[in-house]
Amino acid sequence: MPEGHSVHRIARQIAQNFVGRTVAASSPQGRFAEGASLIDGREARESRAVGKQMFVAFDGDLWLRVHLGLYGAWDFAGEIVSDPTIAASNGRMGQTDQRGTPEAILDAAGENSLTSIGAPRRARGRVRMSEQTTGLPGEADSEEWPPPVRGQVRLRLLTDLTCADLRGPTACVIQTPDEVEESLAKLGPDPLVDDAREGEERFVARVRRTVTPIGLLLMDQSVVSGIGNVYRAELLFRASLNPHTPGREVPEETVREIWRDWSRLLVIGVETGQMMTRDGLTAKERRSAMARREHRHWVYGRAGLPCRVCGTSVVVEEAASRKLYWCPSCQA
Repeated sequence: MPEGHSVHRIARQIAQNFVGRTVAASSPQGRFAEGASLIDGREARESRAVGKQMFVAFDGDLWLRVHLGLYGAWDFAGEIVSDPTIAASNGRMGQTDQRGTPEAILDAAGENSLTSIGAPRRARGRVRMSEQTTGLPGEADSEEWPPPVRGQVRLRLLTDLTCADLRGPTACVIQTPDEVEESLAKLGPDPLVDDAREGEERFVARVRRTVTPIGLLLMDQSVVSGIGNVYRAELLFRASLNPHTPGREVPEETVREIWRDWSRLLVIGVETGQMMTRDGLTAKERRSAMARREHRHWVYGRAGLPCRVCGTSVVVEEAASRKLYWCPSCQA
């Protein structure tokens, strides 16, 4: 499932390429035809992300809310305008070192790229290169515009120059401003949205008043926004915390450090497009980690392998219907 860093990057892409422009909206699949008709021909005014949800405002006080869930993804095609971070990474979102490197470091895992953000897809839409994005690997330029619809596209957003196709989301709805506020009220603090101090206090108060295990609390989007399976495992390991510890038994300073650590890791994720959770690496080790996902994490995905710190076998169990990886020794 795409975690918070991916959704913030999607919101950035939408802002760069659609906000301030009149957007043609359609539902090639047909399942969102009524919703698409409501925003078709309207100007996009704002794009924001909170945790794993994205909100796009259109003229007429209409908002598009999208939650990708396990299988959702956006495919971008056309003249894709990039911000400095994306341009510095040679047009590859999520496949280069932090803030970009002169040469592309390809990621066989297919984590985020400029043309596709979300769940992995085998086939991707064509991209027409723009002056802002150079050296983007992929298919050759297509003369056909708009690009042909491929697969089950729930929603297509289209301007004269840019196309964004949404596939497989858990939620894709049109909301009024009041409904947006109701959706936001259900979400926990997001370090990139909320005031840092206020967000930390909300998080600490929520964790410290419940007996629910911290390993479940971190996945609860009403407690904190944006953390998914990868970040959960890594944050707990970095805090040397047993995932079964009841929230109210976690020392307050440890809870605060988890929030601050999440704030740091989220920024790195947004800048690089990758969930880089290991630190203290040499330049060579970091390049290897950015190129291969299995080198980026302390415990996630390493069931049965020796802990990178103590050598104890990493264990995996089910928690919140997802696999939880942790070290019984380091996190005792």
